[in-house]
Amino acid sequence: MKMMYGMLIALTPAVLYSLYAYRLQALLLILTGILSAVAAEAIYQKLTGKKVTVKDGSAAITGTLLALAVSTSTPLYALGISAAFGIIAGKQLLGGVGKNLFNPALFGRLFYLFVFADSILPWRRPVDMTTAATPLEILRETGDVTASLEMYSLADMFLGRIPGTIGEISALALLLGAAFLIYKKYVRWRIPASILTTILVLSIVTGQNPLFHLFAGSLILGSCFMATDPMTSPRYPKGQLIFGVGIGLIIMAMRWWGWQTPGVYEFTEGTTFAILAMNLTVPYLNSRLKPARKKS
Repeated sequence: MKMMYGMLIALTPAVLYSLYAYRLQALLLILTGILSAVAAEAIYQKLTGKKVTVKDGSAAITGTLLALAVSTSTPLYALGISAAFGIIAGKQLLGGVGKNLFNPALFGRLFYLFVFADSILPWRRPVDMTTAATPLEILRETGDVTASLEMYSLADMFLGRIPGTIGEISALALLLGAAFLIYKKYVRWRIPASILTTILVLSIVTGQNPLFHLFAGSLILGSCFMATDPMTSPRYPKGQLIFGVGIGLIIMAMRWWGWQTPGVYEFTEGTTFAILAMNLTVPYLNSRLKPARKKS
């Protein structure tokens, strides 16, 4: 429980910045995400005769993360349904905390991306709320990082002056929260380190600006707050490194080549798909890479 509430504290900078950037709409999205996730968990547990565990903070984290991972165009009902789906299908039906294979927030986001994909757009800039393309959309349209950087500087991306989901736009706010999690040892640091290192190496090898790829999209939000979920990530160091490298490879593949839902939406960001795909490998990594016991 201490770790769960520590995660909520770590998300505070991103939440506060989203409230500054998107005002009332951000507040409504965050409240909807939290209330929907908590209510879904409580109702499901009550109906199935299980102990109601919403006080542990895990459902609130799921709702907060999912809310931070949607755009201001998202209808509140779509977010509420997706949060409930993530909690029930991605967590409770699999046995609850500690038994779920997938990160519930990402499971809910996957549902949202397929069921409500047409509500993602338009993206809006912070504060003035004008419609604009995200840095990754410009990259996909032009195939050139330089074109994105002509519209948005690295400082814009780092500080949060770009369009995107309400919680991903400020790399600074997210890194402040991530530093707190690592300092308190609430997360497995090897996972974000290996993801970000993979992104850096691939960017440099392909001659693209590595800082652009670090600050763009939901990479930092996913790497530091979702991939590190202790229930759905590898327990042991070698497994954590493989897990992180796999996530980094999938993310960059999605950024280079993308993937499209026919007639609906072209996905330029692969963080959700990457983490959920690597969640599938966790049981294998835990069983095969468990350190051998030292002989006494």
